[in-house]
Amino acid sequence: MVVEVNSDEKILNIQQDITYFNESDDSLKTIVLNDWNNAYSNVNSPLAKRFSDEFYRGFHLANEEERGSTNNITILDDQKLFLSWQRTTKNPDIIYIKLRAPLAPHQKTTIHLTYVVKIPSDKFTKYGYDALGGMNLKTWYLTPARYENHDFIKYNNENLDDIANAVSGFDIELKVAKEMQVTTDLKSSETSKNETFSIYTLSGKNRVNFELFIEPKSSFYSFKNDSLEVLTNFKEDKINIIEQSMVINNIVNYVDKLIGVYPFDKIVISQSDYDRNPFYGLNQLPSFIRPFSDEFTYEIKFLKTYLSVYLKNSLRTDIRKEGWIYDAIQVYAMMKYIDENHPNSKMLGNASSFKLLKSYNLTNLDFNEQYSYFYMLMARKNLDQSLADPKNTLIKFNEQIASKYRAGLSLRFLDSYLENHSVEKSIQQFYTLNNEKQVSENDFKTILKKNTTKDINWFFNTIINSRAVIDYKFSGVAKTKDSIYFSLKNKTGVVVPVPVYGVKNGEIVFKKWLEPNDTDSIYRFDRKNADKIILNYKNEVPEYNLRNNWKSLKPFFPNNRPVKFVLMKDLEDPYYNQILYVPTLTYNLYDGFSPGIRLHNKTILEKPFTFDINPAYSTKAHTFSGSGIFSVNQNYREGSLFNVKYSLSSAYFHYAPDAAYLKVNPMVTMRFRQNDFRDNRKQLLLLRQVLVNREKSKIVVDNSNVNYSVFNAKYYNTKTEVTKHLAFVGDVQFSGKFGKLSTEFEYRNLFENNHQISLRLFAGSFLYNNTNSDFFSFALDRPTDYLFDYNYYGRSESSGFFSQQLIISEGGFKSKLATPFANQWITTLNGSYTIWNWIHVYGDLGFLKNKHQNETFLYDSGIRLNLVPDYFEMYLPVYSSNGWEIGQKNYNEKIRFVITLSPKILINLFNRKWF
Repeated sequence: MVVEVNSDEKILNIQQDITYFNESDDSLKTIVLNDWNNAYSNVNSPLAKRFSDEFYRGFHLANEEERGSTNNITILDDQKLFLSWQRTTKNPDIIYIKLRAPLAPHQKTTIHLTYVVKIPSDKFTKYGYDALGGMNLKTWYLTPARYENHDFIKYNNENLDDIANAVSGFDIELKVAKEMQVTTDLKSSETSKNETFSIYTLSGKNRVNFELFIEPKSSFYSFKNDSLEVLTNFKEDKINIIEQSMVINNIVNYVDKLIGVYPFDKIVISQSDYDRNPFYGLNQLPSFIRPFSDEFTYEIKFLKTYLSVYLKNSLRTDIRKEGWIYDAIQVYAMMKYIDENHPNSKMLGNASSFKLLKSYNLTNLDFNEQYSYFYMLMARKNLDQSLADPKNTLIKFNEQIASKYRAGLSLRFLDSYLENHSVEKSIQQFYTLNNEKQVSENDFKTILKKNTTKDINWFFNTIINSRAVIDYKFSGVAKTKDSIYFSLKNKTGVVVPVPVYGVKNGEIVFKKWLEPNDTDSIYRFDRKNADKIILNYKNEVPEYNLRNNWKSLKPFFPNNRPVKFVLMKDLEDPYYNQILYVPTLTYNLYDGFSPGIRLHNKTILEKPFTFDINPAYSTKAHTFSGSGIFSVNQNYREGSLFNVKYSLSSAYFHYAPDAAYLKVNPMVTMRFRQNDFRDNRKQLLLLRQVLVNREKSKIVVDNSNVNYSVFNAKYYNTKTEVTKHLAFVGDVQFSGKFGKLSTEFEYRNLFENNHQISLRLFAGSFLYNNTNSDFFSFALDRPTDYLFDYNYYGRSESSGFFSQQLIISEGGFKSKLATPFANQWITTLNGSYTIWNWIHVYGDLGFLKNKHQNETFLYDSGIRLNLVPDYFEMYLPVYSSNGWEIGQKNYNEKIRFVITLSPKILINLFNRKWF
């Protein structure tokens, strides 16, 4: 390649020759090139769609000059004749070149290309040009795709660092402005320089990719040991260069010994590599909290990033299809490094030394135990995925964290079971074979089997190629002074080896692996004075539930798990029944500020049974209030129905200054999902019976409906991403006095010009209505909320600030009009459209029908300040059925607002991109 870099325009002008050698036994009529830089060219590419799926708005809101592209492509054959080529709208990052004649097996041809590359901003993926005038160039050039199993591997750029390039040799002449400096892991030298530009020559063999940084001033430092030059720009000011050098040297030597010698002379470890996939836990802590030493933090960050770059640059497996191999070796190596160099380190460092934090399980866990808990976080949500699933099908949390950690845990599990360093030998032999040929999972499997006499088919069939969960427990335990007898219960039916430990005063007195085929047997072991027997004590097996893994052998021990009270939140402790307590403060107009105490058992991991009780004291009403819920959670591992929750909840608060309500709500919710876990479609069926007892009020006019019971069935079907939101809700309610049916449709679309349209259609009708008030009627602008579902701060107010709170439900109007209720049927349409940024224009129109009256047509319109959709919004009415509202008296009382103060709901807003 001859590459001319225009740093001002962020453009690369490229002349390129590709000599393609057909190593297959097939005749090729077409050659496929990867053109991943062109994935940044528009908002309809697979890359853009992935951004939208993960609720990242930056790419869709970007200016055209911030996006990338590959343009002005000319392709010639070795006779200097034009070759036809194609790049489809569906696959804008793949180029198909049609050859004039088939390329025979083991023959070669040369293709000549010229093209212009527009580099994207690095704010999307950390690759591209930055604000300081530098460039981090990755997958920027056209290169042949990997050929395997009689076809080219054609992957779209989905921001996963998993491009499937053919192994190539590179010779590059790079022309840059004279003030720019070049950093690369290819062999490089500056061959000429004049007043305006410098020319560098770069070369490399047997590469699938390479690093290239062009900066006004190089940010990289060079560290050399006997075998490798490491170039890094890690941001670390708190430890000196000598300490950094020692850490880097130790890590390079450790990885060379554990896996194999890196096959190239240089490796580039950049801050952007770490930022793309940081060590989760370390990066979540605020800067003022430093439970780890600066040296340890630097060491772990560098270790993780070094292993990632080392493996991706040198392993030649298909990262997208067999990415678990990369992840398993990386995390296995990290865990082994901690065992050897920091065996006493904790998950939260020295936080366990703080007196206030000593009792928390979270602070007392060993550093390596966190990997298991991150995996269990997704398994308990029933969102874990098979390690064999392609990377682009994984939920973001699985792709970046949970599946990576489970892969490493699984390899560590196998290593512990096989013993004799069989896994280490296999990794080294696999890496050596990789340097000789293109390798795959089957090669790794073959090598592992050669290095052991034990049957390990269960490892690939169950651990790798399924999402089956493992859960053993003791089903019966008997003891004598000298012996222990027990049997096991396999709660999930997944048969894998499991270790059993005998423990006395925290010290291991025996350990034995139980083989898969023996799990129905009764086992006998010499007791050796053990006072506990524990399954999977060292957490070698990636189990679903650790709480049922142990039994006490002490006499007169009535409870295997004593109760432990913990302030705020903690990680699940298998040896205690944890009750968490949290001071709370809630508010509504009638109860005022209500301080209380929340008692619950909801640790960070989900549980099959939870309770959450929150008694409080109403400072305004001078009475006790509060709420509580008991839930049983049941997951289904197969099929579209994946979760059923049975719950019983209750709440007691004031709905008026002089009257309270009691709500009791038994409920069943069923959640459904698509086979594609990344699909943002959510489906839910809710069945409940709402029982309400309202005290009579002298202030609220309507006292005719004091006690009532309503059966309610709801169906939700929603699909939400950055660019588009679709939702359908069906609702049926039956009570002694009424029956009603309603449907709701929502549509939201973000256009390419960054303008957004939102539409909502609501239609509801009574099946029968024997009530004598509007308490159960459909509302035009402010539902009465007789089921007490909505978080009204002043639910009975008809004037003043609290009456202006808006909850978009039923009619969804913003203006208060003359006919606020419908006791027969209602149909409304709500809409809004972007004027600029978060300023929208809105409009509502609808028909409603009351008994013994004609249909009424109503409308309103105004300005919507859409600060955070559905969470923080303000509506300023302009014109409605009331006329020009903006010129009427007391206009400030006509303004409506949507506000959400619940921390749980706000957290869900930020969790969407992960789950």
